Amino acid sequence: MTDPVLTAARKVAIDAFDELRRVIDGIPADALDWRPAGPETNSIAVLVTHSMNSTRLWLRVAAGLPLPARDRNAEFGAKSNDPAALLRLIDDLAADCMASLDTTEPIDWGALHPWKRASGEVVEFTAAYALIHGVEHLRGHTDQASLTRHLWEGRG
Repeated sequence: MTDPVLTAARKVAIDAFDELRRVIDGIPADALDWRPAGPETNSIAVLVTHSMNSTRLWLRVAAGLPLPARDRNAEFGAKSNDPAALLRLIDDLAADCMASLDTTEPIDWGALHPWKRASGEVVEFTAAYALIHGVEHLRGHTDQASLTRHLWEGRG
């Protein structure tokens, strides 16, 4: 029997990945690094890079899979002048994310999974928390990227 929690998470993730692709589709290269309110805000390149890497990590935590190498700080300095490269990043990491959610084995949503932070501290999250946080975090940054595109298009 298909796990309805995984089915729902897949749907939310797929919708967000599709929206990120729409954000980038047809956008000029100079829009990718534009920060709507100056250096304290995130560009589309940053939002895509961070949200995709973060989602991959959280979904792997949820599934109890080995964690990918990640440089979170570098994600917030990401730059791009190539929409096609960002689309490839989305496609590559989305495939990894969906593979993490593709299991026929039952998942113990209360199972604790460890995660070693960059500081060396080891924390544990339940599979349920990691899954929910992963998709809600993705959705939030997807909405920010969409808004950033709208602001780019509406600037005077």
